[in-house]
Amino acid sequence: MSNVLDLVDQAVFDFERATGATSRGQVVWIYNRAVDIDGLRRFHRHLQQGRLSRRIERSPLPFGRHRWVSSAQSELEIVATPRPREEFDAWLNEQANRPLDIEHGSPWHLAVLPFTDGGAGVSLVVSHTVADGMGGCLAIMEAASGYDSAIDAPAAGSRRRWRALREDARQTVRDIPAIRRALVAAARSARSARRNRAGAGSPTPPPALSTGADERITLPTATIFVDADEWAARAHALGGTSNSLLAGVAARLAERAGRVTADGSVTLGVPVNQRTANDTRANAVANVDVTVDATRATTDLSGIRSATKQALIHRQQVPDERMALLPLVPLLPKRLVRRWVNVYTPSTTSVASSQLGAAPSIVNRPDGTDADYISLLSVCPGVTKATVQLSNGMMALISAEVNGRVFVSVLAYQPGSVTSNDELRQVLSSITDDFSLPATIGWPSHEPAAEAR
Repeated sequence: MSNVLDLVDQAVFDFERATGATSRGQVVWIYNRAVDIDGLRRFHRHLQQGRLSRRIERSPLPFGRHRWVSSAQSELEIVATPRPREEFDAWLNEQANRPLDIEHGSPWHLAVLPFTDGGAGVSLVVSHTVADGMGGCLAIMEAASGYDSAIDAPAAGSRRRWRALREDARQTVRDIPAIRRALVAAARSARSARRNRAGAGSPTPPPALSTGADERITLPTATIFVDADEWAARAHALGGTSNSLLAGVAARLAERAGRVTADGSVTLGVPVNQRTANDTRANAVANVDVTVDATRATTDLSGIRSATKQALIHRQQVPDERMALLPLVPLLPKRLVRRWVNVYTPSTTSVASSQLGAAPSIVNRPDGTDADYISLLSVCPGVTKATVQLSNGMMALISAEVNGRVFVSVLAYQPGSVTSNDELRQVLSSITDDFSLPATIGWPSHEPAAEAR
């Protein structure tokens, strides 16, 4: 099994190193009782031996492909002093911003916080360089089941320098045909961009950066919880599916925040899982752009459902040109990688809408028993004002069904409209009303044990 990084994984790593902004997934479990620490330690131990137990070793060649190596051990953090549930968001933010070292340490961290009312919260933060949403879900399922993944990476530094230079040079030679095709695709893309600029007249100047553009900011997040039967019934009543209902919520959020195209439509970036059996890729997804009309979403989802189906068919017939350019990424110096980010990332009006589907109940048992609530958040520590200004904000939704409940986690920052957790919750409350969805927004307060799920 080769430990050479897939080109998408290398691109994710290089993009993060070039921009300083990181992308992570944060899985959150809430217990309305004390967590079984012994059970959590077992979960942690199996994570240490699972598909997350690897990190990246750079090639000694400046243009070489990087490789997976085994990661350092990560300590389980058990907070000694309980905190009120009202401080849970602040603690989660602290966890999301905790340093992770994808090169020399561990790319993930597990921690548990006891609440003053007797419950507890658990956080697992995973770097996107080592796992996408489905990969992280598999890692959790395997660890909770007591299974140690078969992904086996060699120890760091196990190759002597001359051997590493020789092997990586051979890999580059093998990549030459793909590099040639990428150069042709890049030239074709550049010609198309020039024609588009010529047809559009004078180019739109980039937005002026405000004072303190290098200041790091915390992007607002919130989670919606809906009974799974209520969610399915509402989707059916609107002529859609669970996927199209999430897309409708995403489109409505974009519209309310002003994140729309010139003609008033919304562009959804829909990740499509491409993970196969024995897949060692960290990020095994393809992204499909879907243009939808948000104004009809609350009354009729059939248009969004149809547009998504057509976009998926189109992507099967016409490959994404951005993927064809990936073989060039290892050849680019850091300054060009920064410029590449603007080419590879979605447009400044896109909204990520990721539906993970119905997850097995085992993902909800980090200590061996069912948690009362689970959610997966997208977090981006290290993001600066300049980054969000140049991209016209950021917006991403992730949803899954676990144990009869649907969660929709939202990350959203739109200059001038959504810049805080309170503003995001207010907008989401209005949107769930628009869809007639009986929902809880934010982490629920403590429930008596008899009422807990």
